[in-house]
Amino acid sequence: MSLPFPILFEDEAIIVCKKPANIPTQSKNIRTPDMETLLLTYLSTKGLHYLGVIHRLDTPVAGVMVFAKTPLAAKDLSKQISEKKMKKIYEATIKGELSPAKGTLIDYLKKDGRTNTSKVVPENTPGGKKAILHYQVLSFDEKENTSLLEIHLETGRHHQIRLQLASRKHPLVGDSKYGEKNELPLMLVAKSLSFKHPLTHKKMTFTL
Repeated sequence: MSLPFPILFEDEAIIVCKKPANIPTQSKNIRTPDMETLLLTYLSTKGLHYLGVIHRLDTPVAGVMVFAKTPLAAKDLSKQISEKKMKKIYEATIKGELSPAKGTLIDYLKKDGRTNTSKVVPENTPGGKKAILHYQVLSFDEKENTSLLEIHLETGRHHQIRLQLASRKHPLVGDSKYGEKNELPLMLVAKSLSFKHPLTHKKMTFTL
């Protein structure tokens, strides 16, 4: 079976691939193809019927993802996430020139499941969760008035990157949810993913 995205690495424990933009990680709509369903179908051709979804990317976001092929691998990778040992690097294009050129953003975010959005809330708000990201401006396009950022997530909150930057008047290019309504693609990519292999414990890094 051919998949509509590339597999970057596969062995008996894990499968690493590049998620395309506009394919959900998971979907409740059986008519909507998602990463989980596509990979399960692919694995079933090999006689395998387990897939552990370890982390997620927003539907419009492309990038590197790792999935587990066994419950043991899923447990190990999930533990790495909870202990903040799995490292993710994103690239985002935002509107405007962000200053300073390097820094850390800290907010408290609360998700609204009814609207599938999140908002910045005061620290002690019930349901509010601490969100931390570190960024560095890689370049500034004066003509387009946009900046390219490298972002290291310390936490993985719902729409975290999009909301933290939009709340500072620097929405991502193409972000109709937290910026201006438009038809442009969301300029956010999960560029790199690092973790330890759940069986060999060797450090692995995959970069697009």
